[in-house]
Amino acid sequence: MAKHRFVYGPVASRRLGFSLGVDIIPFKTCTLDCVYCQLGPTAKTTVRRRSWFPPEEILAQVRAALNSGRKIDVITFSGSGEPTLNSDLGRLIRAIKKMTRIPVAVLTNATLIDRASVRRDLAAADIVVPSLDAARAAVFRRVNRPHASLAIRRIVDGLARFRDEFDGEIRLEIMLVKGINDSPDHVRALKAAVARIRPDRIELNTVVRPPADRGARALGPAAMARIRSRLGPKAAVVASFAARKQAPGSGALETAILTTVRRRPQTAADIAAALGRHRDEVLKALTHLFERGRVREVVHGGRTYYRGARS
Repeated sequence: MAKHRFVYGPVASRRLGFSLGVDIIPFKTCTLDCVYCQLGPTAKTTVRRRSWFPPEEILAQVRAALNSGRKIDVITFSGSGEPTLNSDLGRLIRAIKKMTRIPVAVLTNATLIDRASVRRDLAAADIVVPSLDAARAAVFRRVNRPHASLAIRRIVDGLARFRDEFDGEIRLEIMLVKGINDSPDHVRALKAAVARIRPDRIELNTVVRPPADRGARALGPAAMARIRSRLGPKAAVVASFAARKQAPGSGALETAILTTVRRRPQTAADIAAALGRHRDEVLKALTHLFERGRVREVVHGGRTYYRGARS
């Protein structure tokens, strides 16, 4: 049996630069079933935390990636599901910070942040990027399709408490979906929630990659700019990745591609930038993978994305 890959990339992140992904959750294990999720639907939501994988195996792969000589701007817990569902999260972050001075970030949907144990785990990171797509219960149910036990009021309370406890950087992400959470009235409610949370930055995003629900549509640049203006000077629209040269990765190109596109759909250009390989070389490898049924092509917004095929 092939060794499970917990580490992927570095990927070319629009927000974090060259981000080494650390994926500590089984595929689509999440508290939410968001309409915009790039990984597809969540079959069954959960709020139970557990130790999913041996921490030593995860840390060994992180160490190997750090020794690879590739450019890494940040080490990011993200990937196949909600990372705070792994009860080893805090231990893993603290162990990684003993290995390197590279900042550690966690991308979280913040649904469990009202729990003291989750806030303690997240407090070990340098950067926490929580999501807040809704400020009202009806919108929360519509855009995030949460586990039945979750309440948006408790999430906002938990985020506000985390701000009081956390000395690092909080970058609050708001994913805007046309016709669902972008009305002026709801943006006002989001602004009130943001005022309680007091993040360092507000990162506005929209449906860029192929979503779980085909009806989830992106906002145009003008609409994003209007909402950014309403949310104040800390808000910014997430920009495209600033192209920088990456050192070519060692090992099999097809394996490297599969470890990334299984976690996030990417274009050939995205993959080439992240892996430091020529686009033609990447396209050739993608063609081989497609012909063998290992990847799928998804056209979204006029661009072709590649997604890992799953049985």
